[in-house]
Amino acid sequence: MDPAQESNSGTHANNVQGALQQLDLLVEKAEHYAQVKLIGSGTKDLSSPSRIKQEQPISSPTSHSFGDHRHRRTEKEEDEELLTETKHSSSGIQRFEASPWYVKGGEMRDYQIRGLNWMIQLHHNNINGILADEMGLGKTLQTISLLGYIKHCRHKHGPHMVIVPKSTLSNWMNEFARWVPSLRTVSLIGNQDERNQKIQEEILKKEWDVIVTSYEMCIKEKSVLKKFHYIYLIIDEAHRIKNEKSKLSEIVRDFRSQNRLLITGTPLQNNLHELWALLNFLMPDLFSSSEMFDDMFKTDNDHEESLVQRLHAVLKPFLLRRIKADVEKRLPPKKECKIYIGLSKMQRDLYTKILMKDIDVVNSVGNKVDRLRLLNILMQLRKCCNHPYLFDGLEPGPPFTTDHHLVDNCGKLMLLDKLLPKLKQQGSRVLLFCQMTRMMDILEDYCLWRGHEYFRLDGSTPHEERQISIDEYNRPGSTKFLFMLSTRAGGLGINLATADVVIIYDSDWNPQVDLQAMDRAHRIGQTKTVRVFRLITEHTVEERIIMRAEMKLKLDNLVIQQGRLVEQKSNQLQKGDVLDMIRHGANYIFRSKDSDFKDEDIDIILARGEQKTAEMNEKLAQLGESNLRSLKFDTADENGAPTSAYIFEGEDYREKQSRTSLLDGWIEPPKRERKANYAVDAYFREALRVSEPKAPKPPRPPKQPNVQDFQFFPPRLFELLDKEIYAFRKSINYKVPRNPDVGPDGERDRLEEQARIDEAEPLTEEELAEKEELLTQGFTNWSKRDFQQFIKANEKHGRDDLEAISVDVEGKTPDEVKRYARVFWTRCNELQDVDKHMAQKFILLI
Repeated sequence: MDPAQESNSGTHANNVQGALQQLDLLVEKAEHYAQVKLIGSGTKDLSSPSRIKQEQPISSPTSHSFGDHRHRRTEKEEDEELLTETKHSSSGIQRFEASPWYVKGGEMRDYQIRGLNWMIQLHHNNINGILADEMGLGKTLQTISLLGYIKHCRHKHGPHMVIVPKSTLSNWMNEFARWVPSLRTVSLIGNQDERNQKIQEEILKKEWDVIVTSYEMCIKEKSVLKKFHYIYLIIDEAHRIKNEKSKLSEIVRDFRSQNRLLITGTPLQNNLHELWALLNFLMPDLFSSSEMFDDMFKTDNDHEESLVQRLHAVLKPFLLRRIKADVEKRLPPKKECKIYIGLSKMQRDLYTKILMKDIDVVNSVGNKVDRLRLLNILMQLRKCCNHPYLFDGLEPGPPFTTDHHLVDNCGKLMLLDKLLPKLKQQGSRVLLFCQMTRMMDILEDYCLWRGHEYFRLDGSTPHEERQISIDEYNRPGSTKFLFMLSTRAGGLGINLATADVVIIYDSDWNPQVDLQAMDRAHRIGQTKTVRVFRLITEHTVEERIIMRAEMKLKLDNLVIQQGRLVEQKSNQLQKGDVLDMIRHGANYIFRSKDSDFKDEDIDIILARGEQKTAEMNEKLAQLGESNLRSLKFDTADENGAPTSAYIFEGEDYREKQSRTSLLDGWIEPPKRERKANYAVDAYFREALRVSEPKAPKPPRPPKQPNVQDFQFFPPRLFELLDKEIYAFRKSINYKVPRNPDVGPDGERDRLEEQARIDEAEPLTEEELAEKEELLTQGFTNWSKRDFQQFIKANEKHGRDDLEAISVDVEGKTPDEVKRYARVFWTRCNELQDVDKHMAQKFILLI
């Protein structure tokens, strides 16, 4: 072996061994904590300050089963155990066998009582923890009952602080009043004047046990909240502090508290660094260095299982997770049906144009294509699947009318128009989840047109209005048939169990987000079987998105049950994955011209959906972990032949992608007459020369204005600028050069580009005047620096905290920032040079 290679091999082996030794030390400490849990040791732990005095028992000591029965004890071990029991017999912990007397709103379920006892043990031994029960199992009630125990059994009246999402704050207040009304609660929410009044009249007087506030209020009112030393600091939806560098994470670490409790309904073991952030919040001394923690896992796959099994041993004492199937036998089942829908003619034409606009990308090989460009194409295709009117200029008008064209031009709305009347007739009530708020605008128009009574909740809905809508929808006898929610704003901590149907209009990249949405209805209190209808457009990117999400969810469940971690890289969309999604169904789309939607009876459509859902579940059940990790859908069909997510119409696209010839993997474009496409992104793509990196830039008019995509000028401006460019090239007799690096379609594209130049006409006087007017309508006073500050502030504070964002954007008033934010979140998909970080965190929210 080469000496250098031998040296590298030895270094690698030492790194692996070092990581294992470091984790062994953590495991030893965790086992110490576990022993503390069992015997009730009063020794100080590393997670939080020690108590002033040892707490006294409130009833007779509870007997425990000690030790590990997996091996025979020696006499010495048994003597030590008996001695330990004797020493700590005066430190008994209250253990509830039934619902506590101070819980007034009803009876707690058995598993909720067990959860309360688990938290009482943590509290008794001064250990922080994570309550990670599956969504819908009553984590809120369990937490409230713990605070009731501290007041009524330990005779401590607080203070406690509970930090929750803004959308769930009213629900928390209602749950406190319902279950343990003896707890005095105060909420910190509202505008500046309302907050100041509440601070002076209630909070500073300390006549309360629990303060409930939102993430945003923690940041704005940190100076007031820091005045108190809390017994319990509780954070709901704890994944909000997974980024230890965010302002919220920094502030909550500064609050003084004896104990900390994190609440989350999603598995915590998905990302090593994010897991460290949560553990660091709970046990800052034990998990002090993120660099050291990350370094433990920089090993090869051979040692991965050993490392992660050790880490899982670290977590065991601090984390409680139960799932509904195991503990809530009385909860009716949840049944999901995937409904496959065709495209309307308008959608098919639009889908084809989007693909044709970037056909060089669709037919590309290797790593030549920018990932951001692929993500942008993917977003445009998803918008097309949702509704063509999401693209400016496609809705007929003016005048704009709400009538049958709203349904006829969209396959999903054609399906909804058949499904909703049937559900209403059956007496069902519906939750409709959607990713895009502009799509919700269209759905609102549809509901008004068809006369469906509804509520709407998205990220911009005021807090007071949210709770009023939720209460009215849940009110007995409510006539509201449909509740429309944005998936991310309406998927957290909201109880809408009076609905029994959930419709996922468009699926999220992260399957856990959709599960949270479903569990708004499938939760304790539900008396009916919850039916989930997931709408999927056939032969489009949506099929691949769903398949990837299903496989990722199965993989997450598989590895979490085995006490291991999902690799972080499996959570990211790679360029090959995105390209595969874009290519999927492209040939089918190109070959067909008319609508795919079949005008069938809704019962036939649902039966076919149930059949296809069962087929997919059967295939998923056959997949092993190796298939799931590589996102391979490789199983055998009914004839024994292999099938794969990468096989379309008999061809394996993985093999095609691995070849070097540009002709392999070729998707044949349709024969059509070329029409100019004056889209904003087309203008910038041509200006930046993204599609032909090796070709020289063609000439542009010398006095053309300098416009930036982040300034969001009206789309019409780019039509005129584009026309001006081509007229200029015609005036100087410019000829498009050949470029041999763009594949076999290069010559055809060159001729079409030349034809655009030859047919170009200069702007008319009216168009020149229109151009000058449009140039005043963008955000002309926003510089690149302003834009970058806006992006960083969104990451730091979250997109809803516009007051904090405006402070970080220097030189801009709050009104200017709010006006820019409204346009930004509507048109951010037009950005061409937005960096990768921006694309991941904001445009696609992957």
